[in-house]
Amino acid sequence: MSENTYKATVQYAGDDFFIGTPPSGHAQIMDSKGDRKAAPTPLEMLLVSVAACTAMDVVPILEKKRQIVTAYRAEITGTRADDHPRKFVKFHIHHIVHGRSISEKALADAIQLSDTKYCSVAATVRPTAEITTSYEIIEAEPTAVAGS
Repeated sequence: MSENTYKATVQYAGDDFFIGTPPSGHAQIMDSKGDRKAAPTPLEMLLVSVAACTAMDVVPILEKKRQIVTAYRAEITGTRADDHPRKFVKFHIHHIVHGRSISEKALADAIQLSDTKYCSVAATVRPTAEITTSYEIIEAEPTAVAGS
């Protein structure tokens, strides 16, 4: 198998539960009864995957730009089509970065690089779904100096 080919398995576990095992071997339970909320649905996992992919790009890019990130969170909303198959047609990712003197340009550039160059999940969904982004920077409180 080529290095660019991935294989995962999904196995029925009963009672509308499925177990997905990706190439890493870390199994994930999925629930096809979305109203039960016992485990994520595949659509919820896609929503998280889009945000996780960009988050996993943005933080290291900021660190390479010598930005002092003390906390980071990506919040994502997805809008679905009204008609079946009710696919996502739009995602909005809001990046919230806590840190010390974070450069707005560095953050905007990191998000743009993720969106256009690095995030393979975004590249996969982009042909059928619009992706927009926003961000906010929250200045971290200065740490107390011992003995002060």
